[in-house]
Amino acid sequence: MEPIREGASGAAVEDIQERLASLDYEIDAAETDARAFGATTAAAVSRFRVEHELTAGSEVDSATWAVLVDECYQMGDRTLYLRLPSFHGNDVRTLQNCLNILGFSCGEADGCFGVHTEAAVKQFQENVGVFADGMAFQDTFDAIERLHHVWGGKPAAGPHPMGGMGFARAASVLDETHLAITADDPISRNVAGRVWNLASATSDASGVSLVDSPADVTADDSALIILSCDPPKKGSTIANVQVTDIDELPLRIRTAIESCTDVPPVIRIELPCSSDCDGSFTTSDSQTLAVMLLDSICGAFAR
Repeated sequence: MEPIREGASGAAVEDIQERLASLDYEIDAAETDARAFGATTAAAVSRFRVEHELTAGSEVDSATWAVLVDECYQMGDRTLYLRLPSFHGNDVRTLQNCLNILGFSCGEADGCFGVHTEAAVKQFQENVGVFADGMAFQDTFDAIERLHHVWGGKPAAGPHPMGGMGFARAASVLDETHLAITADDPISRNVAGRVWNLASATSDASGVSLVDSPADVTADDSALIILSCDPPKKGSTIANVQVTDIDELPLRIRTAIESCTDVPPVIRIELPCSSDCDGSFTTSDSQTLAVMLLDSICGAFAR
């Protein structure tokens, strides 16, 4: 494109001014009314170029225009997915920031939709019970927006490890929270039993209860947690939390609970083992996993 500079006027200048104004760059009203590229428009362009690490100058060349368009995208304006060349822009950066805060690390929020962002989108989609294909459609953006109270106003750098709960704090959470736990297979039932034992040992007033099936959940329960060694069945809409990154597990559990529309919320936690009882999963493994799960569950419900 031919550079647009001071002295120009017309529709192209109006477009530039509107985009700069949407990004909170100040331009004199007389210039915007006349659609004229005057001194304040030039000053806004100069500031924009410096702040976005472009070469110094006050004209809008092709490089400046491309960055200006990218910065004006809002999350939800377009479908985002892995492609070449990669999608890039403010909407991608916002998506990355939200996912990082919610416990699905994209790495640095660089505004470029790469393989790490696609993987994080897939994990988030599975976590909230929507079709997990790594493509950020409106259903994914809607799920993120419903969680605005979780990520809004939080620092965007990620991941965000929550650390261990500590005995006293975990006991406090267990006293205040009623949770029903069930399981799909022998190994996960063993782990569920150990979680219940640990919760009972942590607090005499523990609100954790073992149930045989989802039908046994009561109105007093804050959530139903289903442990399973197997991936969710195709077409399942139950939020599925994979036990992968231990530091981020409390955030992922909380995200799944907060996004669930069922009352009480129902989530699956997919354990890192197979339901085939081949002897490779030991008693020690079961106890270690139970300790980690109880700590993460308490972390997810802590306020």
